[in-house]
Amino acid sequence: MRLPLLALLARGPAHGYELKQDLEQLLGSAYPQPNVGQIYVTLGRLEKSGLIEGEDVEQSSRPNKKVYHLTDAGREALRAWYEETADEPRVRDEFFMKLALAPQTGLADQIALINKQRRQYLNTMRALSKLAAAEDRDNRIAHLLIEGAMLHLQADLDWLERCQEELEDLE
Repeated sequence: MRLPLLALLARGPAHGYELKQDLEQLLGSAYPQPNVGQIYVTLGRLEKSGLIEGEDVEQSSRPNKKVYHLTDAGREALRAWYEETADEPRVRDEFFMKLALAPQTGLADQIALINKQRRQYLNTMRALSKLAAAEDRDNRIAHLLIEGAMLHLQADLDWLERCQEELEDLE
């Protein structure tokens, strides 16, 4: 949450609730909606670390609000983030750990685990398809997010098929 908030502040000052709305509008309903409390806690941490600065703004009919802006250090942290590549190998996959350990425990059948996981992925795929159909057609970012999630799911389904073939060959 830290770096996406910095990215939103790079375009100009904003308060926490505006940032929450901006994230929701940008990413659509497929992305887990951020909790406004989490956003304010993160903004406090960013301010303590010197990446943003907050300024209290008086409001006539409401309590004061705090508007945040990016500092030079925050802009540099954001530049560094954009320079990094995303390296998320899936070698620490919880499902695979269950699959690998099932024969040793005698508590679960590997093929049953694969079938259960397959059903879960297919249900998630259906839910994402519904989200894609309901999402505003003009929100290309949200559609790309949904499409990426569906492609990952398809790869996971293909991988489950491969696991099942390998395990059945062992029998």
